[in-house]
Amino acid sequence: MKILIIDDDEAIRDSLELVLRFEHHEVRVARDGEAGLAALAADPGLELAFLDIKMPGRDGMEILEEMHRLRPDLSVVMISGHGTIETALEATRKGAQDFIEKPLDRDRVLLTVRNVQHLRRLKGENQALRERLSSTSREMLGSSPPLEGLRALIQRVAPTTARVLIMGENGAGKELVARLIHDLGDRSGKPFVDVNCAAIPSELLESELFGHEKGSFTGATELRRGRFEQADGGTLFLDEVGDMSLGAQAKVLRVIEEQRVQRVGGNQSIPVDVRLIAATNKDLRKECEEGRFREDLYYRLNVVPIQVPPLRERPGDVALLAATFLAQSAGRLGRPPLELAEPARAWLERQPWPGNVRQLRNLMERCAILLDGPRIEVKDLEGLTGPQAAAAAPDVFRSARSFEEFKELSERLFLQQRLQEHDWNVKRTAEALGMQRSNLYKKMERYGLK
Repeated sequence: MKILIIDDDEAIRDSLELVLRFEHHEVRVARDGEAGLAALAADPGLELAFLDIKMPGRDGMEILEEMHRLRPDLSVVMISGHGTIETALEATRKGAQDFIEKPLDRDRVLLTVRNVQHLRRLKGENQALRERLSSTSREMLGSSPPLEGLRALIQRVAPTTARVLIMGENGAGKELVARLIHDLGDRSGKPFVDVNCAAIPSELLESELFGHEKGSFTGATELRRGRFEQADGGTLFLDEVGDMSLGAQAKVLRVIEEQRVQRVGGNQSIPVDVRLIAATNKDLRKECEEGRFREDLYYRLNVVPIQVPPLRERPGDVALLAATFLAQSAGRLGRPPLELAEPARAWLERQPWPGNVRQLRNLMERCAILLDGPRIEVKDLEGLTGPQAAAAAPDVFRSARSFEEFKELSERLFLQQRLQEHDWNVKRTAEALGMQRSNLYKKMERYGLK
């Protein structure tokens, strides 16, 4: 865990830091409440704070309230040399999770940390379960024969621990297949961690996957747990695995064989229990023949191959998908429902869809944003997909009366598009955009994005 210690007593800070670091926790220290708040603001990854009650300046109770306002997800344990039942009750009412009296007992401290870890894990699993139960975006819509065959294969492979290689064109739904395998398996209550190997520079991918020790390279200012560690007990999804460098491939192969990882710059071997699912839009056999992908890793990943059919091979599903995406987009925009005319549905079914389901979803989003009428005709769809489509997008901005209004509208449409691309998963969207989740939530609230 990443833990913050706030206490004006240097001896207490040092002894508590020593105990926690010995148990491999990352620790920050602050000598008073103001310094503690500054440390909290500088490091959004902090999960637990030990907070002294009696300190010069602002006391612990006041700092506790401020912390709870700034970071309601932070777990706080109060520590005091003058503890009373009344004080402990007041701290609990203000959001503290526990209360420890000085002098601090090592076993009591470590038990408290384990309890906090357990509670945070339960909350995370509960949130993930609620998201799965409430989400309609992870449904595999359609009843075409290719899709029914894919469903049957997912049902068979999900309860196992076998590694899976998902192959298919861009936008066909490879990530959805990976998530369904995870959700339907025995690890559904554990983390699902995804890594887009094509989106991370090759020089940073190893640090992303395996983590790094503080000071292991320029810019490594703190210890970082890699994606393998984050996925421990759950599933790690390596998207676009064909874009991984040969050096990273060799290390992934070693992790598969040994079930252990070693952080960049570290010498400790850390055990991990991870189910690996990989996806690619490349022909990995050809990549192996041309020396761009390790053959031994290919066979390790390709225990159960799954081919996701492109949308053009399942035209019978297009109308249902289009109607669903259209309803979702209209609902998010707060506009009345839109209807596809029968000729428009037939037109959609005849299209080749090189961008597959993602392309269809984006088109329906475009319809909900740019079209005024309640009924969508063929001419509307042709206008949004033909050469004139590129000129249609600026129409939505022409009503802006000032540059500030233009910027706000642009930001709203940009965030809406990125949220949709990540199935409205706020955590993954924020990570992809490089912004804090709290900031994204604020912008969603500002623009009415739900």
